[in-house]
Amino acid sequence: MTEPLNEKIKQATFINKSPEEVFDAITSAEAWNSFFTHNSSIDPKPGGEFIWRWKNWGPDSYTIEVPGKVIELVRPELFVFEWGNKSPSRITIKLQDSNGGTVLRLTEYGYINDSSGRAAALECAAGWGEALTLLKFYLEHGITYTSSTNS
Repeated sequence: MTEPLNEKIKQATFINKSPEEVFDAITSAEAWNSFFTHNSSIDPKPGGEFIWRWKNWGPDSYTIEVPGKVIELVRPELFVFEWGNKSPSRITIKLQDSNGGTVLRLTEYGYINDSSGRAAALECAAGWGEALTLLKFYLEHGITYTSSTNS
């Protein structure tokens, strides 16, 4: 079996909302579906399953479905889950109260150290940057994804 990559994906952003508001959004399929996914589902409890779906997403019109499982939830500071089909990776999202808002820090690891695993890690590193930016815009300004191809 191929060893996992030693490197981790790391992203961070400041969101001008309380940790409770950010936590409620990142553990809600309705919120994710407003700004990033399509018809996704989340059972927000340890052991709960979820499915993230994208339909005709972005300029390359991605259509994909990825299953996952919630590992740990501590409101309003921690959301840990695994996702993926063959070899799941683990995502840890930590929320910290800061200057009247929230610093969100995301770490993902567990990609396999082969060409497809490295490609997936690179794609997800960029994807998480996009997702966190869209989350920030959604929570701070109410901006939602309104492409007719996402319906």
